[in-house]
Amino acid sequence: MALGAGAARPLPHLPAGGCLPLRLLLLLLLLCGQLGGGQKKKENLLAEKVEQLMEWSSRRSVIRMNGDKFRRFVKAPPRNYSVIVMFTALQPQRQCSVCRQANEEYQVLANSWRYSSAFSNKLFFTIVDYDEGADVFQQLNMNSAPTFMHFPPKGKPKRADTFDLQRIGFAAEQLAKWIADRTDVHCVVFAMTSGQMWNHIRGPPYAHKNPQNGQVSYIHGSSQAQFVAESHIILLLNAAITMGMVLLNEAATSKGDVGKRRIICLVGLGLVVFFFSFLLSIFRSKYHGYPYSFLIK
Repeated sequence: MALGAGAARPLPHLPAGGCLPLRLLLLLLLLCGQLGGGQKKKENLLAEKVEQLMEWSSRRSVIRMNGDKFRRFVKAPPRNYSVIVMFTALQPQRQCSVCRQANEEYQVLANSWRYSSAFSNKLFFTIVDYDEGADVFQQLNMNSAPTFMHFPPKGKPKRADTFDLQRIGFAAEQLAKWIADRTDVHCVVFAMTSGQMWNHIRGPPYAHKNPQNGQVSYIHGSSQAQFVAESHIILLLNAAITMGMVLLNEAATSKGDVGKRRIICLVGLGLVVFFFSFLLSIFRSKYHGYPYSFLIK
């Protein structure tokens, strides 16, 4: 019997590969999702690393690292920051006097960067001591200390990323210049014109107590160091001298009673003479062999 006009018709035959475009689309969507998830994971990991480094930097300008920390924060990606690493051997049994001297300059530079207005999360100062990270020395085939290296945000360090200590020396200013060449980050080394700034960077003790006789020293005996109390003493002496100069100026320029002006002049002169003599005696005690003195020796 012939089928009527409303009878169902058979579906046209679909080729075997008809579902292939759909499968490709689903595969592409899946890959895009995985790539997006991987990128997000990298961003989170980078944010965690930077946050941790900033936290350590807030506590100490030079971050101490062992092998695990070095591999995670310095070697392993992702990174968007530069890392300066000082490889050294500071333990007394290593008897590396050069390491201690270089470390002092390195600390000055790192503190100058940490407390400058240009401080950011684009540069970190770290240190790896041989006795805390011998595996790092072996990994880098390093057999001498101290050595300074720059690890860039991307790629491996180049030859110029190793500081030429033998030729240039390890002064903080020279290290800052090398860092600026490698990173475009300019570290301004604080000039030691302020005793309080010196204390802020070096972190000396307030005073020193002799363990043998119990005597407390407030003035360091060397011109290369000082105590915190010494800065306070010098501050008070300079304040007294300044007060004396102010009184002398007042006596010379005021139009008051002559007798009162004379007294002010004598008081001001006494302050300047006595406290300047005291200040000069401290200078002589620190710079041995300085021949001049005034009133107080």
